[in-house]
Amino acid sequence: MYINSAYWHKNRRDFKDKKSPLFVGSCGTYRLKTVEKLPTHRPRGRLDFQLIYIASGKGEFYFHGKKEIVNAGNMVIYRPKEEQRYYYYGVDQTEVYWVHFTGNNVTNILRQHGISDDMHIIYTGTSLEYKRIFTSIINELRFCKSEYEELCVYYLMELLILTHRLSSEKPRKSNLLTMQEMERAVQYFSQNYNSPISIDEYAHSHNFSISWFIQSFKQYTGTTPTQYLLFLRISNAKNLLENTSFNISEISRAIGYENPLYFSRIFKKQSGLSPSEYRKKYQIIM
Repeated sequence: MYINSAYWHKNRRDFKDKKSPLFVGSCGTYRLKTVEKLPTHRPRGRLDFQLIYIASGKGEFYFHGKKEIVNAGNMVIYRPKEEQRYYYYGVDQTEVYWVHFTGNNVTNILRQHGISDDMHIIYTGTSLEYKRIFTSIINELRFCKSEYEELCVYYLMELLILTHRLSSEKPRKSNLLTMQEMERAVQYFSQNYNSPISIDEYAHSHNFSISWFIQSFKQYTGTTPTQYLLFLRISNAKNLLENTSFNISEISRAIGYENPLYFSRIFKKQSGLSPSEYRKKYQIIM
């Protein structure tokens, strides 16, 4: 299981802020690989709001005692003092991102962005932009550079704007089959990104034309299959550089590149830093 999270002032306790319209308290992500089951149950909820993005896999959520399966491409919102009960299972290879926030105007801000008071599940589609935003909030909370609190709010507002824009594009019945096929492709790439994957072979094996598959995948995720695989590899390389002591060759092989020099060139092109420079700047001291 992979976990990456950060908290305001490194304080894991929830709190209510009455001074600011909107304030971000914590943010994180985790991916289930070997963990069989990850349960969460807060009978009295929390003092803040929580927004959960299902990036891949699915989650089992309970609202007012009723179970609902929430698949990738949706977000779940919990409000203060609301019971939180949900489960993730390793067999689903679930990947989730979450953010906790508070403030004296949160309810109105959510309403303005299409999230009504009785809403729990928000259709958003899957997008690398969401991952970028959550990761940006995590990094701001972790490194606490100047004006980081304001930037966290800025990123959260960007997330709300994007979800509002896409939530109005709920899938029609005629598009459900395509969405299901693209979600299966996203799941496959997420689970096998470190193995050789041919986009052409994947399309042919599922009886898709290559052009239709690429176009449909881009409509579903906001990026092409090749770009999505590259993002997964570089993102996981960053995680390993930040959180492990693996050397560059080991990390290169772990994400699917046998040639560490080629990996280093690709990494620098995507991140602006070499793997060694990135590790020196961002590695977390355990």
